[in-house]
Amino acid sequence: MKEYLTLADLQRDLRAGNTTCVTLVGQYLARIREYQHLNAFVEVYTDEALQRAEAIDERLTNNQAGRLAGLVLGIKDVLCQAGHSVQAGSHILDQYRSPFTATAVQRLLDEDAIIIGRQNCDEFAMGSSNESSYFGPVRNAADPSRVPGGSSGGSAVAVQAGLCHASLGSDTGGSVRQPAAFCGVVGLKPSYGRVSRWGLIAYASSFDCIGPITRSVEDAALLLEIMAGHDEFDSTVSTREVPDYSAQLDWMAVSGQQPARVGYLRESLESEAVAPEIRERLGQVIEQLRADGHAVEPVEMPLLKYCLPTYYILTTAEASSNLSRFDGVRYGYRSEDTPDLERLYKNTRTEGFGDEVRRRILLGTFVLSASYYDAYYTKAQSVRKLIRQETERLLTHYDFILSPVTPTTAFRIGEKMDDPLQMYLADIFTVQANVVGTPAIAIPAGTDQEGLSIGLQLMTRPFAEKELLAFSKYVSDLITMPEKVE
Repeated sequence: MKEYLTLADLQRDLRAGNTTCVTLVGQYLARIREYQHLNAFVEVYTDEALQRAEAIDERLTNNQAGRLAGLVLGIKDVLCQAGHSVQAGSHILDQYRSPFTATAVQRLLDEDAIIIGRQNCDEFAMGSSNESSYFGPVRNAADPSRVPGGSSGGSAVAVQAGLCHASLGSDTGGSVRQPAAFCGVVGLKPSYGRVSRWGLIAYASSFDCIGPITRSVEDAALLLEIMAGHDEFDSTVSTREVPDYSAQLDWMAVSGQQPARVGYLRESLESEAVAPEIRERLGQVIEQLRADGHAVEPVEMPLLKYCLPTYYILTTAEASSNLSRFDGVRYGYRSEDTPDLERLYKNTRTEGFGDEVRRRILLGTFVLSASYYDAYYTKAQSVRKLIRQETERLLTHYDFILSPVTPTTAFRIGEKMDDPLQMYLADIFTVQANVVGTPAIAIPAGTDQEGLSIGLQLMTRPFAEKELLAFSKYVSDLITMPEKVE
């Protein structure tokens, strides 16, 4: 099967008659069967995808196809699609079928994307390794003994292994960017409010973002451009105009021929907690940027160490509230041991939720309790405001903040399951963007000596995705083809 870096490359072959949508879908279905041991998909829409491909081939013949014709897409198992099951990787949503389609998904369908299936993820998007799913762990295609990252692990692996052209994931604390880094693909977290959350099963409503996982920055830009914008079903989505991201990927044109001002987190280059090969790769990219005339300087962020505890206090509090709706009364799993209403609630939620989800619900309920509300939740909200102010201050001096995506490359399955704190530390560089609401992107930056992917992260001001995508494209080209970048 020919692998396409961008949708534009694929569509050139479609127009030239070198392939068809039906052929592409058939090839992806064959690869999904071949790589089913990776456990990336929880359900594959074989007949539906083939029928849709046939209809889009006809529209292509009549020059009536949408902008995404030929794009075979997988969606994370937290995104609703009418008439399809959605379980958030959980037992508690057994047999549930969505009556409506998420806005982001519908906008892609309207442009003739083909959805090939729903993808495995950590239960209710809570995890950094994709080991907490009710459907079992997802495995990294580069080394099946390793995790793919989480929570959008199935989505990242599907793109990594060529099981679909792109995926749609969700990012609450790094859940698009961290698996993208572990799998050597591109993962974009938009600004909070840039993409409607309607139809996304909520984990933490003031943090959750829908974002694409792709092989190229070009495709990430195109998917964001189509998904973004006002939605009457989501009161938190921005009404700002959506730029033509995909048509404005020339950094020198976007910047007005000005060099970028880049700040890199000093801790990420000096801390022994960051793997030596990641520090070395980050240093090499910094020197490449400097050699190209950009101003790259170390920055210190004293509040960085408070990002993770602030994130976990606030997200678990919001999860405690959001997940209270799953009670076995209206839909989903219901325990058979239900002699009274109280036991119905207790037994259903105990049996239906996995260990990690129960842990976070309990923690969130604790920080929201009357005795501890001010000591934890109120204080965390105050610290969140301080982190936002400090980040905004940094981004008045610098166009971008550069860091690794993760402190290590993909770790082994089971390695951190018994130590939740070590698992949570995998998100140390990604949670800041969610705490603040800024856009951030993970781009591949090579591999370590074991062939495991290294990812670098760029973060910028809220709603500056146009600049972020253009500079990310520039940096990506610099990493892969330094002699061709001007």
